[in-house]
Amino acid sequence: MASIIRKKRGKRSYYYYVESARVNGKSRIVNQRYLGTAETILEKISSNKITPLYSRVLDFGDVALLYDITVRLGVSDIINKFIHKRNQGLSIGDYIVIAAINRAVSPTSKSGLQAWFDRTILTQIMGIDTNLLTSQNYWNNLELNKSQIDSIEECLVKKIVDTYDINTTHLIYDATNFFTYIDTKQDSEYAKRGHSKEKRNDLRVVGLSMIVSPDHSIPLFYDTYPGNRSDAKQFTEMLNKIRIRYQRITNKTADITVVFDRGNNADYNIDLLEKDDFPMHYVGGLKSNQCAELFLIPATEYIELSDIEKSCAIRTHKEVYGRQMTIVVVYNQNLFDGQLQGVTANIEKTLKLLSELKLKLELRITNVVTKGKKPTVASVTKQVSQILATEYMNDIFTYTISTNDSGLPQLEYNLDYAAFETLKSTVLGKNVLFTNRHEWSNEEIVSAYRSAWHIEHAFRQMKDTSHLNVRPIFHWTDEKIEVHIFYCVLAYRLCCLLKKELDESGIHESLNHILDDMHQYKYVITVTGCNKNDVFTSLTQPSSLTSSIMQKYNLGKKYLSNICV
Repeated sequence: MASIIRKKRGKRSYYYYVESARVNGKSRIVNQRYLGTAETILEKISSNKITPLYSRVLDFGDVALLYDITVRLGVSDIINKFIHKRNQGLSIGDYIVIAAINRAVSPTSKSGLQAWFDRTILTQIMGIDTNLLTSQNYWNNLELNKSQIDSIEECLVKKIVDTYDINTTHLIYDATNFFTYIDTKQDSEYAKRGHSKEKRNDLRVVGLSMIVSPDHSIPLFYDTYPGNRSDAKQFTEMLNKIRIRYQRITNKTADITVVFDRGNNADYNIDLLEKDDFPMHYVGGLKSNQCAELFLIPATEYIELSDIEKSCAIRTHKEVYGRQMTIVVVYNQNLFDGQLQGVTANIEKTLKLLSELKLKLELRITNVVTKGKKPTVASVTKQVSQILATEYMNDIFTYTISTNDSGLPQLEYNLDYAAFETLKSTVLGKNVLFTNRHEWSNEEIVSAYRSAWHIEHAFRQMKDTSHLNVRPIFHWTDEKIEVHIFYCVLAYRLCCLLKKELDESGIHESLNHILDDMHQYKYVITVTGCNKNDVFTSLTQPSSLTSSIMQKYNLGKKYLSNICV
Protein backbone atom coordinates (compact mmCIF):
# COMPACT_ATOMS: atom_id res chain seq x y z
CA MET A 1 0.00 0.00 0.00
CA ALA A 2 1.36 3.45 -0.98
CA SER A 3 0.92 6.71 0.92
CA ILE A 4 2.58 10.06 1.72
CA ILE A 5 3.68 10.65 5.30
CA ARG A 6 5.04 13.66 7.16
CA LYS A 7 8.06 13.70 9.40
CA LYS A 8 8.86 16.68 11.56
CA ARG A 9 12.41 17.81 12.13
CA GLY A 10 12.48 20.75 14.52
CA LYS A 11 10.06 23.35 13.25
CA ARG A 12 10.01 22.07 9.66
CA SER A 13 7.97 19.29 8.10
CA TYR A 14 9.31 16.93 5.42
CA TYR A 15 7.27 14.57 3.27
CA TYR A 16 8.02 11.07 2.07
CA TYR A 17 6.45 8.62 -0.36
CA VAL A 18 6.25 5.21 1.34
CA GLU A 19 5.07 1.73 0.42
CA SER A 20 3.89 -0.60 3.19
CA ALA A 21 3.45 -4.34 3.29
CA ARG A 22 2.88 -7.02 5.89
CA VAL A 23 6.06 -8.65 7.06
CA ASN A 24 5.62 -11.57 9.46
CA GLY A 25 2.04 -10.47 10.00
CA LYS A 26 2.95 -6.87 10.82
CA SER A 27 2.72 -3.75 8.67
CA ARG A 28 6.15 -2.51 7.72
CA ILE A 29 7.53 0.20 5.40
CA VAL A 30 9.32 -1.63 2.56
CA ASN A 31 10.09 1.33 0.27
CA GLN A 32 10.59 5.00 1.09
CA ARG A 33 11.46 8.00 -1.07
CA TYR A 34 12.07 11.56 0.03
CA LEU A 35 9.80 14.15 -1.65
CA GLY A 36 10.88 17.36 0.09
CA THR A 37 9.15 20.15 1.99
CA ALA A 38 5.61 21.29 1.13
CA GLU A 39 7.08 24.27 -0.71
CA THR A 40 9.41 22.02 -2.71
CA ILE A 41 6.57 19.70 -3.64
CA LEU A 42 4.40 22.65 -4.70
CA GLU A 43 7.24 24.05 -6.80
CA LYS A 44 7.76 20.72 -8.54
CA ILE A 45 4.05 20.30 -9.22
CA SER A 46 3.66 23.89 -10.41
CA SER A 47 6.63 23.74 -12.78
CA ASN A 48 5.72 20.18 -13.84
CA LYS A 49 9.38 19.43 -14.42
CA ILE A 50 12.44 18.13 -12.69
CA THR A 51 15.67 20.07 -13.08
CA PRO A 52 18.60 17.69 -13.58
CA LEU A 53 21.91 18.50 -11.93
CA TYR A 54 23.95 16.43 -14.40
CA SER A 55 23.79 13.30 -16.56
CA ARG A 56 26.22 10.46 -17.06
CA VAL A 57 26.07 8.89 -20.53
CA LEU A 58 27.37 5.32 -20.94
CA ASP A 59 28.00 3.36 -24.14
CA PHE A 60 25.45 0.57 -24.20
CA GLY A 61 24.36 -0.78 -27.59
CA ASP A 62 27.66 -1.84 -29.16
CA VAL A 63 29.47 -3.06 -26.04
CA ALA A 64 26.45 -5.00 -24.72
CA LEU A 65 25.96 -6.63 -28.11
CA LEU A 66 29.51 -7.99 -28.21
CA TYR A 67 29.58 -8.83 -24.51
CA ASP A 68 26.44 -10.90 -25.05
CA ILE A 69 28.24 -13.08 -27.61
CA THR A 70 31.17 -13.66 -25.24
CA VAL A 71 28.70 -14.76 -22.53
CA ARG A 72 26.86 -17.13 -24.84
CA LEU A 73 30.12 -18.67 -26.05
CA GLY A 74 31.60 -18.79 -22.55
CA VAL A 75 34.76 -17.03 -23.76
CA SER A 76 35.94 -15.96 -20.31
CA ASP A 77 35.42 -19.46 -18.87
CA ILE A 78 37.33 -21.06 -21.76
CA ILE A 79 40.27 -18.73 -21.18
CA ASN A 80 40.23 -19.25 -17.41
CA LYS A 81 40.20 -23.01 -17.93
CA PHE A 82 43.76 -22.85 -19.26
CA ILE A 83 45.15 -20.00 -17.14
CA HIS A 84 44.96 -20.38 -13.40
CA LYS A 85 45.01 -17.36 -11.11
CA ARG A 86 44.30 -16.68 -7.45
CA ASN A 87 40.68 -15.76 -6.75
CA GLN A 88 41.56 -12.10 -6.48
CA GLY A 89 40.53 -9.17 -8.65
CA LEU A 90 39.54 -9.80 -12.27
CA SER A 91 40.00 -13.13 -13.96
CA ILE A 92 42.31 -13.39 -16.97
CA GLY A 93 39.24 -14.13 -19.09
CA ASP A 94 37.61 -10.85 -18.01
CA TYR A 95 40.74 -8.86 -18.88
CA ILE A 96 40.87 -10.39 -22.38
CA VAL A 97 37.13 -10.03 -23.03
CA ILE A 98 37.30 -6.33 -22.13
CA ALA A 99 40.36 -5.82 -24.35
CA ALA A 100 38.68 -7.61 -27.28
CA ILE A 101 35.48 -5.56 -27.02
CA ASN A 102 37.57 -2.39 -26.88
CA ARG A 103 39.44 -3.36 -30.07
CA ALA A 104 36.12 -3.97 -31.81
CA VAL A 105 34.32 -0.73 -30.94
CA SER A 106 36.88 1.91 -29.94
CA PRO A 107 40.50 0.75 -30.23
CA THR A 108 42.69 2.42 -27.66
CA SER A 109 46.00 1.89 -25.91
CA LYS A 110 46.23 0.09 -22.58
CA SER A 111 46.75 3.42 -20.82
CA GLY A 112 43.45 4.69 -22.27
CA LEU A 113 41.45 1.52 -21.73
CA GLN A 114 40.51 2.32 -18.13
CA ALA A 115 38.91 5.66 -19.11
CA TRP A 116 37.07 4.00 -22.03
CA PHE A 117 35.68 1.24 -19.82
CA ASP A 118 34.40 3.79 -17.30
CA ARG A 119 32.28 5.32 -20.06
CA THR A 120 30.53 2.04 -20.90
CA ILE A 121 27.64 0.04 -19.42
CA LEU A 122 30.14 -2.78 -18.82
CA THR A 123 31.01 -1.12 -15.51
CA GLN A 124 27.44 -1.89 -14.40
CA ILE A 125 26.93 -5.23 -16.18
CA MET A 126 30.22 -6.81 -15.10
CA GLY A 127 30.35 -5.07 -11.72
CA ILE A 128 34.02 -4.23 -12.15
CA ASP A 129 35.98 -1.55 -10.33
CA THR A 130 37.64 0.47 -13.08
CA ASN A 131 40.70 0.97 -10.88
CA LEU A 132 41.61 -2.64 -11.71
CA LEU A 133 42.04 -1.76 -15.39
CA THR A 134 45.31 0.14 -15.25
CA SER A 135 47.81 -0.65 -18.00
CA GLN A 136 50.17 -2.13 -15.41
CA ASN A 137 47.45 -4.45 -14.11
CA TYR A 138 46.76 -5.55 -17.67
CA TRP A 139 50.27 -6.66 -18.36
CA ASN A 140 50.70 -8.14 -14.91
CA ASN A 141 47.79 -10.43 -15.69
CA LEU A 142 48.38 -11.15 -19.36
CA GLU A 143 51.66 -13.02 -19.29
CA LEU A 144 50.32 -15.79 -21.52
CA ASN A 145 52.71 -18.12 -23.27
CA LYS A 146 52.24 -19.51 -26.78
CA SER A 147 51.20 -22.95 -25.50
CA GLN A 148 48.38 -21.44 -23.42
CA ILE A 149 47.16 -19.31 -26.32
CA ASP A 150 47.17 -22.34 -28.65
CA SER A 151 45.13 -24.35 -26.13
CA ILE A 152 42.59 -21.53 -25.73
CA GLU A 153 42.39 -21.10 -29.51
CA GLU A 154 41.75 -24.79 -30.10
CA CYS A 155 38.99 -24.97 -27.48
CA LEU A 156 37.38 -21.68 -28.56
CA VAL A 157 37.38 -22.50 -32.28
CA LYS A 158 35.91 -25.92 -31.58
CA LYS A 159 33.10 -24.26 -29.59
CA ILE A 160 32.45 -21.82 -32.45
CA VAL A 161 32.48 -24.53 -35.14
CA ASP A 162 30.05 -26.69 -33.13
CA THR A 163 27.77 -23.84 -32.06
CA TYR A 164 27.48 -22.16 -35.44
CA ASP A 165 27.86 -25.25 -37.64
CA ILE A 166 30.73 -23.72 -39.62
CA ASN A 167 31.65 -25.48 -42.87
CA THR A 168 35.35 -26.33 -42.49
CA THR A 169 35.86 -28.15 -45.80
CA HIS A 170 36.64 -24.94 -47.69
CA LEU A 171 39.43 -22.86 -46.20
CA ILE A 172 40.81 -19.54 -47.45
CA TYR A 173 44.39 -18.55 -46.65
CA ASP A 174 46.34 -15.31 -46.83
CA ALA A 175 48.89 -13.30 -44.87
CA THR A 176 49.59 -9.67 -44.11
CA ASN A 177 51.72 -7.63 -41.72
CA PHE A 178 51.40 -4.69 -39.34
CA PHE A 179 53.95 -2.04 -38.53
CA THR A 180 55.24 -1.51 -34.99
CA TYR A 181 57.10 1.21 -33.11
CA ILE A 182 59.60 -1.22 -31.64
CA ASP A 183 63.10 0.23 -31.52
CA THR A 184 65.59 -1.26 -33.97
CA LYS A 185 67.86 -2.34 -31.11
CA GLN A 186 65.06 -4.09 -29.20
CA ASP A 187 65.43 -7.88 -29.36
CA SER A 188 62.34 -9.44 -30.99
CA GLU A 189 61.65 -12.59 -32.95
CA TYR A 190 58.44 -11.17 -34.44
CA ALA A 191 59.21 -7.53 -35.23
CA LYS A 192 61.59 -7.57 -38.19
CA ARG A 193 62.53 -5.37 -41.10
CA GLY A 194 60.60 -6.62 -44.11
CA HIS A 195 58.30 -5.55 -46.91
CA SER A 196 55.53 -3.58 -45.19
CA LYS A 197 52.18 -4.04 -46.90
CA GLU A 198 51.18 -0.70 -45.33
CA LYS A 199 54.11 1.08 -47.03
CA ARG A 200 55.88 1.68 -43.70
CA ASN A 201 59.25 0.26 -44.71
CA ASP A 202 60.88 2.61 -42.18
CA LEU A 203 59.47 0.50 -39.33
CA ARG A 204 59.72 -3.09 -38.15
CA VAL A 205 56.73 -5.25 -39.04
CA VAL A 206 54.95 -8.24 -37.51
CA GLY A 207 53.31 -10.85 -39.75
CA LEU A 208 49.83 -12.30 -39.33
CA SER A 209 48.57 -15.23 -41.39
CA MET A 210 44.98 -16.45 -41.17
CA ILE A 211 42.75 -19.17 -42.48
CA VAL A 212 39.09 -18.18 -42.59
CA SER A 213 35.82 -19.79 -43.56
CA PRO A 214 33.97 -18.44 -46.61
CA ASP A 215 30.95 -18.25 -44.31
CA HIS A 216 31.32 -14.69 -42.96
CA SER A 217 35.15 -14.79 -42.95
CA ILE A 218 35.36 -16.39 -39.49
CA PRO A 219 39.03 -16.98 -38.52
CA LEU A 220 39.62 -20.68 -37.83
CA PHE A 221 43.41 -20.64 -37.57
CA TYR A 222 45.93 -17.84 -37.31
CA ASP A 223 49.62 -17.47 -36.68
CA THR A 224 51.87 -14.59 -35.64
CA TYR A 225 55.21 -14.75 -37.44
CA PRO A 226 58.40 -12.74 -38.09
CA GLY A 227 57.85 -9.85 -40.48
CA ASN A 228 60.82 -10.82 -42.67
CA ARG A 229 59.52 -14.34 -43.44
CA SER A 230 58.37 -14.87 -47.02
CA ASP A 231 54.72 -15.58 -47.78
CA ALA A 232 55.49 -19.02 -49.23
CA LYS A 233 57.45 -20.15 -46.16
CA GLN A 234 54.73 -18.91 -43.81
CA PHE A 235 52.17 -20.84 -45.84
CA THR A 236 54.17 -23.97 -45.02
CA GLU A 237 53.98 -23.16 -41.30
CA MET A 238 50.20 -22.76 -41.46
CA LEU A 239 49.73 -26.00 -43.39
CA ASN A 240 51.63 -27.83 -40.67
CA LYS A 241 49.44 -26.19 -38.02
CA ILE A 242 46.30 -27.33 -39.84
CA ARG A 243 47.58 -30.89 -39.93
CA ILE A 244 48.05 -30.92 -36.18
CA ARG A 245 44.79 -29.27 -35.16
CA TYR A 246 42.12 -29.74 -37.84
CA GLN A 247 40.69 -33.10 -36.79
CA ARG A 248 40.80 -32.24 -33.07
CA ILE A 249 38.80 -29.06 -33.68
CA THR A 250 36.30 -30.32 -36.25
CA ASN A 251 35.93 -34.00 -35.30
CA LYS A 252 36.11 -34.70 -39.03
CA THR A 253 38.57 -36.49 -41.25
CA ALA A 254 40.34 -34.23 -43.69
CA ASP A 255 38.40 -33.23 -46.79
CA ILE A 256 39.76 -29.75 -47.20
CA THR A 257 40.07 -27.42 -50.17
CA VAL A 258 42.57 -24.66 -49.44
CA VAL A 259 42.42 -21.47 -51.52
CA PHE A 260 45.57 -19.33 -51.74
CA ASP A 261 47.05 -16.64 -53.96
CA ARG A 262 50.14 -16.59 -56.16
CA GLY A 263 52.47 -15.37 -53.42
CA ASN A 264 52.31 -18.79 -51.76
CA ASN A 265 53.28 -20.78 -54.86
CA ALA A 266 56.17 -23.14 -54.18
CA ASP A 267 56.81 -26.78 -55.03
CA TYR A 268 57.41 -27.66 -51.37
CA ASN A 269 53.98 -26.28 -50.46
CA ILE A 270 52.29 -28.39 -53.15
CA ASP A 271 54.20 -31.41 -51.80
CA LEU A 272 52.92 -30.62 -48.33
CA LEU A 273 49.34 -30.17 -49.53
CA GLU A 274 49.39 -33.61 -51.13
CA LYS A 275 51.22 -35.37 -48.31
CA ASP A 276 49.94 -38.93 -47.96
CA ASP A 277 48.98 -38.84 -44.27
CA PHE A 278 46.83 -35.71 -44.65
CA PRO A 279 46.15 -34.90 -48.32
CA MET A 280 44.35 -31.68 -49.14
CA HIS A 281 42.71 -30.26 -52.24
CA TYR A 282 43.65 -26.79 -53.38
CA VAL A 283 42.86 -23.95 -55.77
CA GLY A 284 45.58 -21.43 -56.54
CA GLY A 285 46.64 -18.91 -59.15
CA LEU A 286 49.58 -19.17 -61.53
CA LYS A 287 52.00 -16.33 -62.11
CA SER A 288 52.15 -15.01 -65.67
CA ASN A 289 55.69 -16.34 -66.19
CA GLN A 290 54.42 -19.85 -65.38
CA CYS A 291 51.81 -19.88 -68.11
CA ALA A 292 52.59 -17.24 -70.74
CA GLU A 293 51.31 -19.45 -73.57
CA LEU A 294 47.83 -19.69 -71.99
CA PHE A 295 47.25 -15.95 -72.36
CA LEU A 296 47.55 -16.35 -76.13
CA ILE A 297 44.50 -18.61 -76.51
CA PRO A 298 41.99 -16.80 -78.80
CA ALA A 299 38.92 -15.26 -77.17
CA THR A 300 36.72 -17.31 -79.51
CA GLU A 301 37.59 -20.47 -77.56
CA TYR A 302 36.31 -19.14 -74.24
CA ILE A 303 32.96 -20.39 -72.90
CA GLU A 304 30.63 -18.21 -70.84
CA LEU A 305 30.37 -19.10 -67.15
CA SER A 306 26.89 -19.54 -65.75
CA ASP A 307 26.00 -17.63 -62.56
CA ILE A 308 29.24 -15.60 -62.75
CA GLU A 309 28.57 -12.20 -64.23
CA LYS A 310 30.56 -11.00 -67.27
CA SER A 311 32.95 -13.96 -67.12
CA CYS A 312 34.06 -16.67 -69.51
CA ALA A 313 36.73 -19.35 -69.29
CA ILE A 314 38.64 -22.05 -71.07
CA ARG A 315 39.66 -25.32 -69.42
CA THR A 316 42.80 -27.29 -70.12
CA HIS A 317 45.50 -29.35 -68.39
CA LYS A 318 49.12 -28.52 -67.70
CA GLU A 319 52.02 -29.89 -65.72
CA VAL A 320 52.64 -27.64 -62.73
CA TYR A 321 55.12 -28.43 -59.96
CA GLY A 322 55.66 -31.89 -61.45
CA ARG A 323 51.93 -32.73 -61.40
CA GLN A 324 49.19 -32.76 -63.98
CA MET A 325 46.83 -29.95 -62.96
CA THR A 326 43.42 -28.84 -64.12
CA ILE A 327 43.84 -25.32 -65.48
CA VAL A 328 41.09 -22.74 -65.90
CA VAL A 329 41.89 -19.49 -67.68
CA VAL A 330 39.12 -17.07 -66.73
CA TYR A 331 38.36 -13.68 -68.28
CA ASN A 332 36.24 -11.14 -66.40
CA GLN A 333 35.07 -7.90 -68.01
CA ASN A 334 34.90 -6.03 -64.69
CA LEU A 335 38.49 -7.02 -63.92
CA PHE A 336 39.55 -5.90 -67.41
CA ASP A 337 37.87 -2.51 -66.98
CA GLY A 338 39.50 -1.99 -63.58
CA GLN A 339 42.96 -3.03 -64.77
CA LEU A 340 42.71 -0.92 -67.93
CA GLN A 341 41.80 2.10 -65.84
CA GLY A 342 44.86 1.51 -63.65
CA VAL A 343 47.18 0.95 -66.63
CA THR A 344 45.90 4.09 -68.35
CA ALA A 345 46.57 6.15 -65.20
CA ASN A 346 50.07 4.66 -64.95
CA ILE A 347 50.74 5.51 -68.61
CA GLU A 348 49.87 9.15 -67.95
CA LYS A 349 52.09 9.22 -64.87
CA THR A 350 54.96 7.52 -66.73
CA LEU A 351 54.74 9.93 -69.67
CA LYS A 352 54.88 12.86 -67.24
CA LEU A 353 57.94 11.50 -65.42
CA LEU A 354 59.80 10.65 -68.64
CA SER A 355 58.99 14.09 -70.04
CA GLU A 356 60.36 15.78 -66.91
CA LEU A 357 63.54 13.69 -67.07
CA LYS A 358 64.01 14.46 -70.79
CA LEU A 359 63.58 18.19 -70.09
CA LYS A 360 66.18 18.13 -67.31
CA LEU A 361 68.68 16.50 -69.64
CA GLU A 362 67.97 19.06 -72.36
CA LEU A 363 68.43 21.93 -69.90
CA ARG A 364 71.82 20.46 -68.96
CA ILE A 365 72.84 20.13 -72.64
CA THR A 366 71.87 23.76 -73.37
CA ASN A 367 73.73 24.99 -70.24
CA VAL A 368 70.55 26.36 -68.69
CA VAL A 369 71.38 24.08 -65.75
CA THR A 370 75.05 23.89 -64.83
CA LYS A 371 75.04 23.12 -61.12
CA GLY A 372 74.72 19.78 -59.45
CA LYS A 373 76.07 16.36 -60.34
CA LYS A 374 76.48 15.67 -64.03
CA PRO A 375 74.17 12.98 -65.39
CA THR A 376 75.68 9.88 -66.98
CA VAL A 377 74.25 7.17 -69.20
CA ALA A 378 74.28 4.83 -66.21
CA SER A 379 72.47 7.26 -63.90
CA VAL A 380 69.82 8.08 -66.54
CA THR A 381 69.32 4.37 -67.28
CA LYS A 382 68.74 3.76 -63.59
CA GLN A 383 66.19 6.58 -63.39
CA VAL A 384 64.30 5.32 -66.44
CA SER A 385 64.28 1.78 -65.03
CA GLN A 386 62.74 3.09 -61.80
CA ILE A 387 60.07 5.01 -63.74
CA LEU A 388 59.17 1.94 -65.80
CA ALA A 389 59.13 -0.39 -62.77
CA THR A 390 55.36 0.12 -62.42
CA GLU A 391 53.42 -2.93 -63.59
CA TYR A 392 53.30 -3.38 -67.40
CA MET A 393 55.09 -0.08 -68.15
CA ASN A 394 58.32 -1.79 -69.16
CA ASP A 395 56.32 -3.89 -71.65
CA ILE A 396 54.71 -0.98 -73.48
CA PHE A 397 57.39 1.74 -73.43
CA THR A 398 60.57 1.82 -75.52
CA TYR A 399 63.48 4.21 -74.97
CA THR A 400 67.00 4.99 -76.10
CA ILE A 401 69.74 6.83 -74.24
CA SER A 402 72.50 8.34 -76.33
CA THR A 403 75.19 10.99 -75.81
CA ASN A 404 75.84 14.26 -77.62
CA ASP A 405 79.21 15.60 -78.71
CA SER A 406 79.90 16.76 -75.15
CA GLY A 407 79.22 13.31 -73.76
CA LEU A 408 76.03 14.35 -72.03
CA PRO A 409 73.16 11.81 -72.12
CA GLN A 410 69.92 12.50 -73.94
CA LEU A 411 66.69 10.53 -73.79
CA GLU A 412 64.14 9.49 -76.40
CA TYR A 413 61.09 7.41 -75.53
CA ASN A 414 57.86 6.16 -77.08
CA LEU A 415 54.67 4.46 -76.00
CA ASP A 416 54.42 1.28 -78.10
CA TYR A 417 50.74 1.28 -79.04
CA ALA A 418 50.98 -2.15 -80.66
CA ALA A 419 52.39 -3.61 -77.43
CA PHE A 420 49.62 -1.84 -75.50
CA GLU A 421 46.97 -3.43 -77.73
CA THR A 422 48.62 -6.84 -77.29
CA LEU A 423 48.57 -6.36 -73.53
CA LYS A 424 44.85 -5.59 -73.63
CA SER A 425 44.00 -8.55 -75.84
CA THR A 426 46.12 -11.17 -74.08
CA VAL A 427 46.72 -10.31 -70.40
CA LEU A 428 44.31 -7.80 -68.93
CA GLY A 429 41.16 -9.19 -67.32
CA LYS A 430 42.55 -12.72 -67.06
CA ASN A 431 43.50 -15.06 -64.23
CA VAL A 432 44.99 -18.52 -64.65
CA LEU A 433 43.89 -20.93 -61.93
CA PHE A 434 45.21 -24.38 -61.11
CA THR A 435 43.71 -27.11 -58.95
CA ASN A 436 43.75 -30.81 -58.16
CA ARG A 437 39.94 -30.72 -57.84
CA HIS A 438 39.68 -32.31 -61.28
CA GLU A 439 36.01 -33.22 -60.76
CA TRP A 440 34.93 -29.62 -60.15
CA SER A 441 33.26 -27.57 -62.85
CA ASN A 442 34.77 -24.35 -64.17
CA GLU A 443 32.20 -22.40 -62.16
CA GLU A 444 33.13 -24.19 -58.91
CA ILE A 445 36.85 -23.58 -59.42
CA VAL A 446 36.40 -19.90 -60.26
CA SER A 447 33.95 -19.32 -57.39
CA ALA A 448 36.35 -20.98 -54.94
CA TYR A 449 39.25 -18.78 -56.01
CA ARG A 450 37.13 -15.65 -55.91
CA SER A 451 36.14 -16.45 -52.34
CA ALA A 452 39.60 -15.17 -51.41
CA TRP A 453 37.99 -11.72 -51.11
CA HIS A 454 36.75 -12.86 -47.70
CA ILE A 455 40.20 -12.83 -46.18
CA GLU A 456 41.22 -9.70 -48.09
CA HIS A 457 38.18 -8.02 -46.54
CA ALA A 458 39.20 -9.37 -43.12
CA PHE A 459 42.64 -7.77 -43.35
CA ARG A 460 41.19 -4.47 -44.58
CA GLN A 461 38.81 -4.48 -41.62
CA MET A 462 41.64 -5.22 -39.19
CA LYS A 463 43.44 -2.15 -40.54
CA ASP A 464 40.36 0.05 -40.17
CA THR A 465 41.07 3.07 -37.99
CA SER A 466 37.74 3.10 -36.15
CA HIS A 467 36.92 -0.58 -35.56
CA LEU A 468 39.02 -3.72 -35.01
CA ASN A 469 42.28 -1.90 -35.53
CA VAL A 470 45.39 -4.03 -34.91
CA ARG A 471 47.84 -1.31 -35.85
CA PRO A 472 49.97 0.31 -34.71
CA ILE A 473 51.54 -2.19 -32.33
CA PHE A 474 53.20 -0.30 -29.46
CA HIS A 475 54.20 -3.39 -27.44
CA TRP A 476 57.84 -4.12 -26.85
CA THR A 477 58.17 -7.88 -26.25
CA ASP A 478 57.17 -10.96 -28.25
CA GLU A 479 54.91 -12.19 -25.44
CA LYS A 480 52.94 -8.95 -25.42
CA ILE A 481 52.73 -8.93 -29.21
CA GLU A 482 51.30 -12.47 -29.14
CA VAL A 483 48.65 -11.52 -26.57
CA HIS A 484 47.80 -8.35 -28.51
CA ILE A 485 47.25 -10.30 -31.75
CA PHE A 486 45.27 -12.95 -29.83
CA TYR A 487 42.61 -10.55 -28.55
CA CYS A 488 42.57 -8.61 -31.85
CA VAL A 489 41.70 -11.83 -33.70
CA LEU A 490 39.17 -12.65 -30.96
CA ALA A 491 37.55 -9.25 -31.50
CA TYR A 492 37.29 -9.89 -35.22
CA ARG A 493 35.79 -13.35 -34.58
CA LEU A 494 33.11 -11.89 -32.32
CA CYS A 495 32.16 -9.37 -35.01
CA CYS A 496 32.05 -12.04 -37.72
CA LEU A 497 29.73 -14.17 -35.58
CA LEU A 498 27.55 -11.13 -34.89
CA LYS A 499 27.32 -10.44 -38.64
CA LYS A 500 26.43 -14.08 -39.32
CA GLU A 501 23.64 -14.05 -36.72
CA LEU A 502 22.17 -10.80 -38.05
CA ASP A 503 22.35 -11.92 -41.69
CA GLU A 504 20.51 -15.10 -40.80
CA SER A 505 17.85 -12.94 -39.09
CA GLY A 506 17.36 -10.86 -42.23
CA ILE A 507 19.36 -7.84 -41.00
CA HIS A 508 21.84 -7.15 -43.79
CA GLU A 509 24.13 -4.23 -43.00
CA SER A 510 27.89 -3.76 -43.05
CA LEU A 511 29.77 -4.50 -39.86
CA ASN A 512 30.95 -0.89 -39.52
CA HIS A 513 27.40 0.40 -40.00
CA ILE A 514 26.09 -1.97 -37.32
CA LEU A 515 28.76 -0.98 -34.79
CA ASP A 516 28.41 2.74 -35.53
CA ASP A 517 24.62 2.60 -35.26
CA MET A 518 24.65 0.61 -32.03
CA HIS A 519 27.29 2.96 -30.61
CA GLN A 520 24.73 5.77 -30.70
CA TYR A 521 22.43 3.84 -28.36
CA LYS A 522 23.38 5.10 -24.89
CA TYR A 523 22.36 4.47 -21.29
CA VAL A 524 21.75 7.80 -19.52
CA ILE A 525 21.91 8.28 -15.75
CA THR A 526 20.39 11.62 -14.71
CA VAL A 527 20.93 13.01 -11.21
CA THR A 528 18.34 15.54 -9.96
CA GLY A 529 19.33 15.96 -6.33
CA CYS A 530 21.70 15.04 -3.56
CA ASN A 531 19.60 12.12 -2.33
CA LYS A 532 20.50 8.72 -3.70
CA ASN A 533 16.90 8.33 -4.87
CA ASP A 534 17.10 11.49 -6.98
CA VAL A 535 18.38 9.49 -9.94
CA PHE A 536 16.59 8.63 -13.18
CA THR A 537 17.76 6.33 -15.96
CA SER A 538 16.80 6.29 -19.61
CA LEU A 539 17.98 5.19 -23.03
CA THR A 540 18.57 7.39 -26.05
CA GLN A 541 16.16 7.06 -28.94
CA PRO A 542 17.16 4.07 -31.09
CA SER A 543 17.28 3.99 -34.87
CA SER A 544 15.23 1.43 -36.75
CA LEU A 545 18.33 -0.77 -37.15
CA THR A 546 19.13 -0.56 -33.44
CA SER A 547 15.50 -1.34 -32.55
CA SER A 548 15.61 -4.48 -34.71
CA ILE A 549 18.87 -5.64 -33.13
CA MET A 550 17.68 -4.89 -29.59
CA GLN A 551 14.49 -6.82 -30.23
CA LYS A 552 16.42 -9.82 -31.54
CA TYR A 553 18.83 -10.05 -28.61
CA ASN A 554 16.61 -8.60 -25.85
CA LEU A 555 19.65 -6.80 -24.43
CA GLY A 556 17.62 -4.41 -22.25
CA LYS A 557 15.95 -7.18 -20.28
CA LYS A 558 19.19 -9.19 -20.06
CA TYR A 559 21.49 -6.48 -18.81
CA LEU A 560 19.54 -3.47 -17.54
CA SER A 561 16.83 -4.97 -15.33
CA ASN A 562 19.18 -5.75 -12.42
CA ILE A 563 21.38 -2.65 -12.58
CA CYS A 564 21.56 -0.52 -9.45
CA VAL A 565 22.68 3.08 -9.90
